[in-house]
Amino acid sequence: MRKFLIIFGLVLLVCATLSAQISKGGTAWVSSKTAVLKSSTGVFGSTQGTLEMGAQVSVLQVNGNWAEVRSATNTSLSGWTAVSNLSARRIVASGTGASASEVALAGKGFNQEIENAYKANGQLNYADVDKTEAIKVSQDELYQFVTEGKLNTGE
Repeated sequence: MRKFLIIFGLVLLVCATLSAQISKGGTAWVSSKTAVLKSSTGVFGSTQGTLEMGAQVSVLQVNGNWAEVRSATNTSLSGWTAVSNLSARRIVASGTGASASEVALAGKGFNQEIENAYKANGQLNYADVDKTEAIKVSQDELYQFVTEGKLNTGE
């Protein structure tokens, strides 16, 4: 009986995941702190605008890991963004006291329990993480790095 319940639960989980995919003609919500809208797929398309976490969009088309979307509140704002910036489930900001980045991390499965497990390990240096996150690189510098290294531009 226990095996049956586990298998049944896994089947339900797979079905829920499949039904929550980003697809053409559907509705999605921005699940990252901000989603930059580009003129084309890939990181080096020109920026058309940005959307904040929780913004509702219509999905115009999907191309691999990229989705072309249009803002529900400003229909003149559209462009391509990484599918990983979107959720098929509505994102609701609440008065929990959590920051937007904490909400985004929780949506990706990172929670206090996992953070405590990392801290218990005692080998983490959050100052270095903060320092790394503070590094800003311009699009031009990034493009030069990618092209000189003969890396894939993601387009």
